Amino acid sequence: MSRNLGTRPRARARLLAWTLVLPAVVAIGHVTASARPAEPTVAEAAGAGTVARPTGPATATRGATRIPPATAPAPAPAPPAPAGAPVPAGTGGGGRFTTLPPGAALPSDEACAAAVRPTPEIRPANAVPNARRGIGPTAGQPRVTGNFAGTTDEIIQWVACKWGIDEDVVRAQVAKESWWNQSAGGDRTGDASACHPALRGTLPCPESVGLGQVRYRYHTDAFAADNALRSSAHNLDYTYAAWRLCFEGGVTWLNAVERGSTYVAGDMWGCLGVWFSGRWHTPAADGYIAAVKELLARRVWETPDFRNG
Repeated sequence: MSRNLGTRPRARARLLAWTLVLPAVVAIGHVTASARPAEPTVAEAAGAGTVARPTGPATATRGATRIPPATAPAPAPAPPAPAGAPVPAGTGGGGRFTTLPPGAALPSDEACAAAVRPTPEIRPANAVPNARRGIGPTAGQPRVTGNFAGTTDEIIQWVACKWGIDEDVVRAQVAKESWWNQSAGGDRTGDASACHPALRGTLPCPESVGLGQVRYRYHTDAFAADNALRSSAHNLDYTYAAWRLCFEGGVTWLNAVERGSTYVAGDMWGCLGVWFSGRWHTPAADGYIAAVKELLARRVWETPDFRNG
């Protein structure tokens, strides 16, 4: 179904403008673990050829109106993280990737690529953007590269490994955001300048695109070389860099705006809610968290309706 989620928060868009202070990047040997004719669809602009809007239950694609937070200044870009000693093999039982605590060393692109388990493609329409790696560095975020190609689930695994977040949580959140369609477009607006140039032909146009629904208006750095639009891996790489920044405690302005509790590092679910609402454990954020948890509990990505969607 078509996403119509209202206005996404400026906070979510601003996360990666903040200095990304993360643990050292390390190498590991193995980790166990109805489009209008005049307007290019998101898929066409990305080179995928056909559009695949999110489909499935309403709980999987709809959300509350996003609430814009107060403005905060953007500090200088963070330098690249230095290399460190190898991480002990394994991030969880059964060869799957699990959540690493704040301060943990994060695996490299290459190490995570080597550790991804082969999985079949259930979204053939993602073939072109899934095969495209990110091009060039991401301004201010040298660790966001999109340097991976594979099936949609393999890209999810790679990102979960790279940013130290449970792979099933990523599967559930990406189902919520896009139903695993890189061609998904949401947050439609009548302001053409808020959309990627390739999507401005007819209004309203989608501000947010891709697997993680990265919003052009505020995340323009993610769209250098059209990366967030054309590369599935880059789109999710950027999305979960924002999550890790929050998880590490780097979004302290959350304590200066409306909130349901005090923002602290280490709350995986709270930081997923920030991606949606731009607030910390407010009713809108917690409603989004509950929807992702429901998809996780059902393992929706394994259901026939999802796999055929």
